[in-house]
Amino acid sequence: MQKSIISAMMAYVLWGILPIYWKALKEVSPLYILASRIFWSFIFCVIFVTIIKKWPEIKTILIDKKRFIYCILSGIMVSLNWYTYIWAVNANFIIDASLGYYINPLVVVLFSALFFGERFNKWESLSVLLALVGVLFITLKIGKFPVVAIVLALTFALYGVFKKKLDASPIVSLILETAVVAPFAFVAILYIESQGQGVIALGSPMVTALAVLAGVVTAIPLLLYAKGVQEISFSLLGFFQYITPTIMLFLGVFLYGEVFSTVDLIGFGFIWVALIIFTISKIRNGTKEIAEPDL
Repeated sequence: MQKSIISAMMAYVLWGILPIYWKALKEVSPLYILASRIFWSFIFCVIFVTIIKKWPEIKTILIDKKRFIYCILSGIMVSLNWYTYIWAVNANFIIDASLGYYINPLVVVLFSALFFGERFNKWESLSVLLALVGVLFITLKIGKFPVVAIVLALTFALYGVFKKKLDASPIVSLILETAVVAPFAFVAILYIESQGQGVIALGSPMVTALAVLAGVVTAIPLLLYAKGVQEISFSLLGFFQYITPTIMLFLGVFLYGEVFSTVDLIGFGFIWVALIIFTISKIRNGTKEIAEPDL
C-alpha cells in the first residue's frame, strides 16, 4: 500500500513540472506534440514490454471484449486530456489548467461514488459544493465558462475510472491505451511533417530530441499513476491530485508571468478551502488505509 501511495504522489509531482517541458516545444503545434507523446510512448512501451515479457498478459486482455473496450476508452480520454493540457500550456493558460486539476479530486470523489460505490461523508459533500461555488464565481465574474478546466477535470477523472476497471499491470495498461491511438498519432506526425510544420522542418536537434523523448517523459508518470490507481482507493487517489495544480499554479504565476487576478484568487480560494476540508476528512477517516503495510 505504501509503495502505491509513493508512486501516485511521484506521478503528480512529475505532471506538475511538465509545463516546462511542453513550453520548450512551443515551436511546433499542440497536435504535433500530442502525436509525438502518443507514438513515442507506444514505442517505449513495446520495447519495455518485450524486455519484461508481458505479451501473454496483453493477449489475455485483447480477447476479453469488456476489458478491451476499457482500453479504447482510456486511450480516448487520455488523448483528449493531453491535447487540452498541451494547448493550454502553450497558449498561456497554465492557471486555467491548474484550476482543472484542482477541481479533479472532487470530480474523482463524485465518480468514486458513481462507479465504485465508495461513500463520502458530509464534509466531503461540502467540499464538492464549495468547489462548485468557486467555479461558478469565476464563471460569473469573468463572464466565460472555464472550459479548459472542466475538460481537464472530467477527462482525467474518467481516465482514472477506465484504468481502474481495466485492472491490468501498469505497463500493460499503458501500451494498450496508447496502441489504440498510436496509428492516428503516426498519421498526424507524417501529415504535419509533409506540411513543413514538424520538427524536421525546424531543423533543431534539440526540439527533435525533446519530441522523441516525449514518449519517455509521458510514460514514466503514467506508469507511476497506474501503479497507484491499482492498489489504493479511487477517492484516496484523488486526495493526492492537489500536488499537480499547485506546482502548475506557481509556474504559471512566477515563472511565466500569467495574470492571477482578485477574481481568480477568490474562485481558487473556495476550491482551496474545499480541498482543505476534503483533506482533513480523508486523514481522519483514511488513516487506517494509508497505514496498511504491503502484503
